[in-house]
Amino acid sequence: MTEIIRKLRVAAYAVIVDDDRILLSRWLGPERPRWILPGGGIDHGEDPYDAVIREVFEETGYRAEVQRLLGIQSARGPLNLDGDDLDYHRLRVLYEAKVVGGELTFEVGGSTDRAAWVPLADVPALDHVESVDAGLELYRNRPANGRPTGLG
Repeated sequence: MTEIIRKLRVAAYAVIVDDDRILLSRWLGPERPRWILPGGGIDHGEDPYDAVIREVFEETGYRAEVQRLLGIQSARGPLNLDGDDLDYHRLRVLYEAKVVGGELTFEVGGSTDRAAWVPLADVPALDHVESVDAGLELYRNRPANGRPTGLG
């Protein structure tokens, strides 16, 4: 029997919507590439606000300006990563942001390989991570408690 390892990952992500499009990155996940909000892990000692600006630039080539904190998504579930069974807890800090400079480029040698503006109407059919749905829910509904409903 394989021992289950507990892992916590804290990350910051940006919801960037412009003209009925959302900016997404293609994450090279353990199962297959999937679309995700631009963002990623917060380095030790790094403020989440600074992390999301850094991550958006690394993954998309755009300079972002944070508009406001949207909320926090907490998701927990099993994950098999490199043969290890994980009880994986993801804590995501979600910000609304806008592009203020730069140009669309792709990350090389990182956890993503593409970035794209995707029409909001196309998101439901897109192979994507659940944080995209949570981020859009927070962006659209702006709940006072900053917690997406039903998306864990």
